[in-house]
Order: sequence, then C-alpha cells, then structure tokens
Amino acid sequence: MNAMTPLEPSVSDPSVSIRSLDLSFGAVKVLQNLNLEVSRGEFLVLLGSSGCGKSTLLNCIAGLLELTGGQIHIGGQNVTWAEPSERGIGMVFQSYALYPQMTVEGNLSFGLKNKRMPKAEIAERVKRAAGILQIEPLLKRKPAALSGGQRQRVAIGRALVRDAEVYLFDEPLSNLDAKLRADLRVELKQLHQALGNTMIYVTHDQVEAMTLADRIAIMRGGKIMQLGAPHEIYHNPRSKYVAGFIGSPAMNFVEGRLEGGTFHCALGSLDMAGYAFDRPQDGPAWLGIRPEHVAPFDIAAHKPIQRQARIDLVDPLGSETLARVTVEGLSLWVKIDGETEVRAGQTMPVGFSPERVHLFDKDSEARL
Repeated sequence: MNAMTPLEPSVSDPSVSIRSLDLSFGAVKVLQNLNLEVSRGEFLVLLGSSGCGKSTLLNCIAGLLELTGGQIHIGGQNVTWAEPSERGIGMVFQSYALYPQMTVEGNLSFGLKNKRMPKAEIAERVKRAAGILQIEPLLKRKPAALSGGQRQRVAIGRALVRDAEVYLFDEPLSNLDAKLRADLRVELKQLHQALGNTMIYVTHDQVEAMTLADRIAIMRGGKIMQLGAPHEIYHNPRSKYVAGFIGSPAMNFVEGRLEGGTFHCALGSLDMAGYAFDRPQDGPAWLGIRPEHVAPFDIAAHKPIQRQARIDLVDPLGSETLARVTVEGLSLWVKIDGETEVRAGQTMPVGFSPERVHLFDKDSEARL
C-alpha cells in the first residue's frame, strides 16, 4: 500500500482517530474493522482479558505493527505508515526497560540526546519530568538502586520528556505489588489532570480501568464490545459479556424465559414491570443481578422480589463481607455490610428490585 496524504491539523480533529483498522497474522484475524475516536486530553482505557487485542491495538497506534487495512490519525495527521518516532507519542511498557549502566538522569535524557536536542532544553525537560514524578532525589542513582515503583516512575518520566501529543501505557503497573499499584494509580490520575495530554492505557484490571478512565473500551476477540464512561458501562452494560466482565465479584446470572414482561426461572415468575427495556423480546434470556444489588436481611423486606437463602461460604473483606448463598437451588454472590456477623449454614432473606437487574437475550447476549 502507498502512504496517503496527511490531513491538515484541526482543533476539531480528535487526538487519535482509528478508522476501519484490520490486522491479521496470516489467516488469523487479530483486529477486525475497528473504529475508535479519542478526544484531546482524554484518558481512555483499553480493557479486556488476555488475547483480546488490547495491547496489539496499542502497538498499532504506536507504529510497532504494520496494519493489514485501515488508517490511524494522530493530531489530525495520517500516521498510518509513519515511523514510531514520527508519531508524536510517548510509550510506557509493562517492563521498565531501563538502561542499567546509566543513572536515572541518563535514562531520562538518552532519547533526547539521540535527537541532538540542545543541552539546556534536555536539562529543562528532565528537571520538569523529575519534578512532576517526584524523583529529583533519584537522578544520580542507577536502576539497581531503585525500588519497583521508582523504576516505573523513571520509565514514565522517559516518556514524559518527549512532550508528546499522546502517551501510551501498556499495563505499566502489572509488575508491582497491590499497594504500590494503588498508590501509582492515584499518581497517574493526578499526572493526567496536571498535564492534560491524551492518554491511552491498556490493562486487564477492571479496578485500574474504573478509577483511571474518562472512557473505557472493553475488548473481546479483536473488537470493541462497548465504549463509554465507567459509570455508564457499570450501570448499563450492552451485553452479557460486558456485564460479567465489570464488577467484583462478577454479576450473578440466572437462566430463564421472558414472556410478556414476566421472567420465568428457578426463582419463580418475576414481574419485570420496573425494568427499563431497551428492546422487549420474548424468549430465552439471562437475568443478571450484581452482588451489591441483592439486599440481605431486613433490607430484603422492602424489595419487590424476596426469597430465603442459605449461606454456603463467607468471605470477610473488612468493610464488607461476600457471601455465597443458595436460593431455590441457584448459587448467588451477595455483598453484606462488614459489621454484620454471618456464618456458613445460616439462612437469611434476600431481595432485589427489577430496576436493578439486567436482562440479556439468550442467543445474542445483547441487552433487552
């Protein structure tokens, strides 16, 4: 294919525009007819399980993979066939990939020196990045003398010194322990708020996605299943897959049949009068209800749908307790306040409202 004429930049153009992108490795289609527009200054998270194509898409944006079809525009310019260094991006990988023989300052400045940038400007950019990431005291150290969190800050700083249009992050926190991940999530959020640059972030961790993103693109099989704000995806999943992927523990699903506004299943005949249908359609269906929307004990008495449950497993988490219960032969997860004492073998009433459930077609798994 021949390179296409770049578009003239325009403030109305999105920061990143992906148009009808296809990527195949031989007969294997990895990304299929993918379209995505990322606004200037947006923090977009590509979320999905291993093998869904999220890192592959990021590498396409970075110019590390050659497309089979489609176009990529960054800052209004067609960069489909441009080299990575010509795309105005900074990238942070899962591995720190720091030069062990260089100091932190040397790692930050290495790429700028290769571009033959003036020394004064290099020093200014390194100083600015170190200040933003609070690593000024580390500038004279080598990577071996740094903790994992400090090394990842240096890796992020190496991208920041480029002063890029778009920053790409490929699971940058996955090698860190849980507390450090939580701390760096906060720092990344603050970094985005301070810089205002466009950031595209790949992760399989839904907590990272929900806390960091302005919008989340949930991917599966090389396609975007749903794109929206975290609140929208959590409260209005467009498919059973998305509904089950977001939330911890995962949404409870009950198989049944929808007929004339009534859902028939092992729980009985449930009147869905309070459910906001997207497209009413009688037939086999799934009912989904999040564990936090199954009300236990006294709260259950105020719900339209009530049943008795036996507690099979108790998983205390401090501020809340997860309970695995059996209701009419079905196993469900329920979230209970952490101050409420519960034990396995105990029975309790549970209830929920049709307004808090989600209905999906059995075959297509699309929202009803």
